[in-house]
Amino acid sequence: MEGYRRQKIIVVDDNKTTLTIAKTILEEYYDVYALPSAEKLFQTLNHLLPDLILLDIEMPGINGYDALTILKAEKQYTDIPVVFLTSKSTEEDEFYGLALGAIDYVTKPFSAALLLKRIENQLLIQKQKSSLQDYNDNLLKMVQEKTHQVFGLQNAIISTVADLMESRDNSTGAHVFRTQKYLQKLVEQLIDNSVYAEELFSWDLDIVLPSAQLHDVGKISISDAILNKPGKLTPEEFEIMKTHVEKGEEAIERMEKFGYFADYLKCAKAFAGAHHEKWDGSGYPRGLIGKNIPLKGRIMAIVDVYDALISVRPYKRALSAEESARIIIDSSGTHFDPVIVNVFRNLTKEFAVIAKYHSDSWSVDNDAI
Repeated sequence: MEGYRRQKIIVVDDNKTTLTIAKTILEEYYDVYALPSAEKLFQTLNHLLPDLILLDIEMPGINGYDALTILKAEKQYTDIPVVFLTSKSTEEDEFYGLALGAIDYVTKPFSAALLLKRIENQLLIQKQKSSLQDYNDNLLKMVQEKTHQVFGLQNAIISTVADLMESRDNSTGAHVFRTQKYLQKLVEQLIDNSVYAEELFSWDLDIVLPSAQLHDVGKISISDAILNKPGKLTPEEFEIMKTHVEKGEEAIERMEKFGYFADYLKCAKAFAGAHHEKWDGSGYPRGLIGKNIPLKGRIMAIVDVYDALISVRPYKRALSAEESARIIIDSSGTHFDPVIVNVFRNLTKEFAVIAKYHSDSWSVDNDAI
C-alpha cells in the first residue's frame, strides 16, 4: 500500500531468550530491534527513533527505571511510548513505573497474543493522540489566522475613520500618521528604560498604538468654519474647539455599545479623553493633575503638541525640530510629565527624522520608518 510504513519497536532486555521470543512474536508485524542493555538503547536512539520501546526493568548497569527517567528528561525522546517488561507484578512496582512515565506493563513470561494486543492498543492510542495533536495544531493555526484577520479589520476601520477625520481638517495634514510614529518611538524608549514599567509591560502594543489614531476623532463634530478657519480662533471658538475631546469620548462610547473591538476602543478613549490634560492641572476637559492623568494621555500630549509645533497652522508658522523639542523640554513639570520628557530628550533626533520624511508635503509611506 502506497504510504504504508512498518512501525519500529525496540526491545531492551539483558536476557537473550526474552529478546529472541519477543522478536519472533513481533517481527511479522513490525520492524524489531533487539538490544541487550540500556546503554545500547541510547546508542541506537542516536540514529533511530522507534514508535515504541519495550524496556526490561531489572538490568545490570542502567536499569529500566533509570533508563526511563533519562528518556523523559530528553526532549527528543520524551514522547516515545515505553512499555515495561517485568517479572515484578506488585502494585507498588507498577505505580512507580507509571509515575515515571511508562504507558503500560507486560509481565514476563508473556504470551504472544497478549503482547501483540498490548502493543497494538498502545500504538493505536499514540496514533489517536498524534491525530488529535495535529487537529489542535491546525485549529490553533486557524484561530491565529482569524485573529490576525480581525486585527487587520480593526486597523482598517480605525485608519479609515482617522483618515475621514483628518480629511476634514485641512490644516493638520499627516498629523495622525506622524503622531502614531512618534508614539511608537516614545513608548518603546520608555519600556527600554523601564519607565512606568509595571503599566507599560501590561500593554498590548498591537492594540494600543493603532488605537491612538482616534485621539482627535471628536473633531468630526466641529464645524468646518471653526476647524478650517484661516486664522487664530476667538475665545468663544476655542471653547467650541475644546469640546472635541468630550465629543470624541462620546463617539467612542457609542462604538463600544456594539460590543466589538473592546480593547481597541478602551485604549482609544483614553487617548482621546486625556491628551489635552496638563501635568499642572491647567488642561482640559477635566483639569486632572499629575499622575491622575492616564498614562496614555500623558504620553500622547507630548507627541501631539510636538507635531503641532513642527507643522504649519493658519495662525502660526512651522517651528524647527530643535525649537519644537526645546518647547517640550521647557514645559516639563508644567504641561508635561517630567519623567516622560526626560526620556523624550533622547529621542529628539528620531522625532526630527519622522517630521522631515513624513511632512505634509511628502506622501505617507507606512514602511518608510
